Amino acid sequence: MGTPEFAVPCLDILLKNNYNVVAVVTAPDKPAGRGQELKESAVKKFAIEKGIKILQPEKLKDEKFIEELKGLKADLQIVVAFRMLPEVVWNMPLLGTYNLHASLLPKYRGAAPINWAIINGETETGVTTFKLQQQIDTGNILFQEKVKINETTTAGELHNELMRVGAELILKSVKVIESKNYELKQQDDSLIVHAPKIFKETCKIDWRKSCDEIYNLIRGLSPYPGAYTEFNDAPIAIGGNLQTLKIFSSVKEKVNHKATNGLLTTDGKTFLKAACADGFINLKELQLQGKKRMSVEEFLRGYKFLDNCSFV
Repeated sequence: MGTPEFAVPCLDILLKNNYNVVAVVTAPDKPAGRGQELKESAVKKFAIEKGIKILQPEKLKDEKFIEELKGLKADLQIVVAFRMLPEVVWNMPLLGTYNLHASLLPKYRGAAPINWAIINGETETGVTTFKLQQQIDTGNILFQEKVKINETTTAGELHNELMRVGAELILKSVKVIESKNYELKQQDDSLIVHAPKIFKETCKIDWRKSCDEIYNLIRGLSPYPGAYTEFNDAPIAIGGNLQTLKIFSSVKEKVNHKATNGLLTTDGKTFLKAACADGFINLKELQLQGKKRMSVEEFLRGYKFLDNCSFV
């Protein structure tokens, strides 16, 4: 059971190791893009290539879906980046239902564990396999594998590494579940850290914060959904417009200064930096609304800031 690209290597590694995957359960096709054409999930596309039966229920409690699922007589269900399952589904197979989560549970329970680990400045995270129970991300742990986060790691890079390590952990988990020789460990609730869904307000940069906080926010939201800031392209008195600028890559510069938070400094050619609480954030890759993603040098060739312009 899974939907996005993150789940595909887990399905692939089980097939390559000769496990009989009787079906894939994935999200219904959704309209996407300007033409609003129906788009298939990454898991569905892969399952079609491999000739696997595909189920796409709108509602997971739908009686027809439940009967079809029972008819498969699966011994085990593996969940990777899917929806919250009702008990009638997760309690169905003889060997249970196991989930792969992109954190070291109980740290970063929730929808966006990869983003929040970087936003919060963690130096390590990992993947966890656990047996599903009623409350989300609370089940007893089977295995965990740690992954380091360095000073420059972005959410996109961490996603790809956890996707690779997670597939290996799924294979290890399925093998040991098959052997029936394993122990589950209860989560320590005193270590809980939450990783809620990322909303637009999460992504806006607050220039009153420190270099580290802003730098980590940019890394933790790159390449998607992207940290952003706003500025007026001219004084409001002469009809200036509020522009939105996404920042994908930056370098932090910790120095004492007396500049107003958000104040921009640039030579108009090679660098653009904004003041924050304890230094400056040098922008490296960015995207002005309605334009493509580009380097700061490319951006400055086509855009000139007025004196004393600030991000807000």
